[in-house]
Amino acid sequence: MTGRLLLLGLVVVALGLFNAGPRPTSADKLKLVYQWTLLRSPNNDSGSDSKVVFTANNAAPIDAGDNFNAYGNLPMGVTHHKGFLYVTIPRRRTGIPATLNVIDLARNPSVNGPVLQPYPNLLFNSLRSDLSADPKRIVSVYRTQVDRCSRLWFVDTGHLEYPGDAARQVQRPALWVIDLTTQRGERRFEIPPEMVEFGYGIPNIEVDVDANDCGRAYAYIPDYEWQRLYVYGLSENRMWRFEHNYFSFEPRYGDFNVAGRRFVWRDGIFSVAVGGRWEQSATERTVYLHSMASTSEIAVSNRVLQNETLARLGNGVYASAFRHLGSRGPNTQSTSHAYDPVTGVLFFAEVNRNSIGCWNTNRSFSPDNHGIVHLDNEEMIYPADLKIDTEGDLWVISNRLPIWIYSRLNTTEVNYRIWRQSAFRAAAGTICE
Repeated sequence: MTGRLLLLGLVVVALGLFNAGPRPTSADKLKLVYQWTLLRSPNNDSGSDSKVVFTANNAAPIDAGDNFNAYGNLPMGVTHHKGFLYVTIPRRRTGIPATLNVIDLARNPSVNGPVLQPYPNLLFNSLRSDLSADPKRIVSVYRTQVDRCSRLWFVDTGHLEYPGDAARQVQRPALWVIDLTTQRGERRFEIPPEMVEFGYGIPNIEVDVDANDCGRAYAYIPDYEWQRLYVYGLSENRMWRFEHNYFSFEPRYGDFNVAGRRFVWRDGIFSVAVGGRWEQSATERTVYLHSMASTSEIAVSNRVLQNETLARLGNGVYASAFRHLGSRGPNTQSTSHAYDPVTGVLFFAEVNRNSIGCWNTNRSFSPDNHGIVHLDNEEMIYPADLKIDTEGDLWVISNRLPIWIYSRLNTTEVNYRIWRQSAFRAAAGTICE
């Protein structure tokens, strides 16, 4: 009799679990979308796995005097919008046809070798033969952002980050806004000299748009070299900046170890992410930021950043508005991070452990509340960029950058990858759920 009651109890429990719906037990790892060994020139007819071509609807000369440099074309940033991936290749070497490119997902169904198309065309991406300034062209772009109003935002650093004495500032760094619906430039704002001398240290951009007004938008632009945060107001058509000790690197977290390469970086403020509500306010949003050589996370109200008058009053007035949340935990140095408004989860591209980390912003900030949604020491070496699109999908690009800089990539292996996963599915089953 006891055995029969026990069996009946187990059945009832099982039915109760079934009726409650499925509960994930672990995160769904990111799925591979595209991969390359090296990016190839249009004239390369080698094996299909590594044959990646650059094409252009509007023919124009590429960098004058430069031969295509397959090894120098290292993809850095990725942003998705309505079936198109915007991929950046900053000019850190010669022989780069286009710094801003687009991939049509529909026309590239294979995981191997998607076609890179200069965006919006090749002429826009080309350097002049004498390397003179041209406000109608771009020089070097690191990362991009698409806002909810279908506008592509990015900073052209104007800087050729070539090795040694070949490096030079071609033109003033400039913020660009392109309407992806009309494929036309909406705004070019040249960053004034009083903001920054050169564009070398501008790695990222985050856009904060009013929910009811596309005209009321702000771009938050970190500068890891000068350890400043620039804010651009679209309606104001002006820029102001904030400076704070929290924007610096943390010396004890400047040691990196990626794929067996040990190195020291001193990069300051690197990434900004607009989150959910600031405390109990119905109108203010939390802005998260962190330095690259750091495991700390900082928070501030977006209304503080949008206050040009406050910025001009100086650090002594606004310093206390920035809050140090704490440490994310060991080896959590991060390039980009992004917030998912549906789950309330903040995702991190953690370069020191080749992983995508997470934190549910509805919980207290502590290492115990930080999790990992994807870790791969073989294929996700150095996640260089992370974005969440308007459909709630998480996109990541990994590129083995430290090997590229300090050693030599194996050109017979896959080196660059683009990953994708629903932010909800990525967090499900982890401590960030």
